[in-house]
Amino acid sequence: MFYNSTRNSDVKVKSAEAITQGISSEGGLFVPESIPELSLADINAIGEMSYADRAAFVFSKFLTDFTEAEIHYCTDNAYSTKNFESESITEIAHLFDGTYMLELWHGPTCAFKDMALQILPYFLTTSAKKINLDKKIVILVATSGDTGKAALEGFKDVEGTSILVFYPEDGVSPMQKRQMKTQEGSNVGVCALKGNFDDCQNGVKAIFTDDEVKQTLENNGMMFSSANSINWGRLVPQIVYYISAYAELVKDGEIALGDKVNIVVPTGNFGNILAAYYAKHMGVPVNKLICASNINNVLTDFINTGVYDRNRKFFATVSPSMDILISSNLERLLYLMTDRNDAVIREWFRKLAAEGRYEVSDDVKAKLSDEFCAGFCDDEQTKAIIHEIYEKYSYTCDTHTAVAVKVYEDYKKSTGDTTKTIIASTASPYKFSAAVLEAIEGGKSDIDEYAMIDRIAELSDIPVPAALADLKNKPERFSDVIDKTEQKKYVLSKLGV
Repeated sequence: MFYNSTRNSDVKVKSAEAITQGISSEGGLFVPESIPELSLADINAIGEMSYADRAAFVFSKFLTDFTEAEIHYCTDNAYSTKNFESESITEIAHLFDGTYMLELWHGPTCAFKDMALQILPYFLTTSAKKINLDKKIVILVATSGDTGKAALEGFKDVEGTSILVFYPEDGVSPMQKRQMKTQEGSNVGVCALKGNFDDCQNGVKAIFTDDEVKQTLENNGMMFSSANSINWGRLVPQIVYYISAYAELVKDGEIALGDKVNIVVPTGNFGNILAAYYAKHMGVPVNKLICASNINNVLTDFINTGVYDRNRKFFATVSPSMDILISSNLERLLYLMTDRNDAVIREWFRKLAAEGRYEVSDDVKAKLSDEFCAGFCDDEQTKAIIHEIYEKYSYTCDTHTAVAVKVYEDYKKSTGDTTKTIIASTASPYKFSAAVLEAIEGGKSDIDEYAMIDRIAELSDIPVPAALADLKNKPERFSDVIDKTEQKKYVLSKLGV
């Protein structure tokens, strides 16, 4: 299996190179040259495996330059009870008839990003050895909240690496901020940016493709890589949990092998739902992929109209991990939907950079409509859904998962579709305790963050994750705040070059 760049189809690298580079030199994203197929018999067999073995089976289709032993080294170390509080790694909660919550937040940082970022360091260090890379790998991360902490936790003290995370100063929850500012590890760094997530992400991408910066790192025995979902090594683990969830539902007798399901994903950067798209095209029987957005509904508008327009007001919401107006992984989808036409991709994303807007062709609009549905909701609707789910089903969900539930309810009402449905539950409710507690109790609370966590524990009967409980007594290590124009200078100074 080779990988091409979305902006230059002539680029052809193996997975080890794609993972270590993170992004292609001209700014394109790596995409596998084909989508491997799984038979229904394969999916049925996956249901009898442990999660680590399920992951290894899927990775063997994509990472063909890895040996079986190398793949199992990665999966066995990443997906174990030393990292996850659930023996099954993920959990499936039955919310109501035919609707299943795929809980992806039982890892060390209590968010779905752990599913990929616990294994990425193993992928990266294994890849570096495979291609005889003798450089220090510098991981640059832009985060809207969860990726930053998950990446920091995954890469802390990993030999031969250093990691630097940028987050929007006022664009993450208090718990997310505290998780990052108290991060342990000798090779980690955290910095707040005056701006929003898109400013963080644009700055990181610009540094990645800056020839002067790359040469400076080269001269000092370093190279950049990424832990954002622009890195294929971050995206491919996300495919696994959709395949795993379908196989688990078959095993449990909830669906028959071959029955179609809907998949609902709350997303801002489009990576999590793109992984579901790959799972579908590998062979998981999927009816509709339902894209759920908060009031920053650029993806909803795009899927419904074919026009991507980031020229709009940006909102800071109670679901901050989705507060994004430039959805990086959409580029991968469009590359596939244009039959890998790199010239078209270059033109559309040139327009996005220059004008903040592009419109796809009619055939791509038709493909989008065939594969996806999309919807959004605002903060008040999000909180109302949290309250409703708590009252009806005694189930406590976070602010991002609630967006998905609301969008799914709207989808059912408008279509009458009763297909059994998997909803991606992306974070523990404890990570967004102020909004969750306000939603459940019907008013804002003036108690501190940790008292809120204790109160939610009383109300929900969900154990407080140890990783969050321990934060209370950890000292804050990182307090830097910079302007978005200072990112490049800051990175070089932190690297000492």
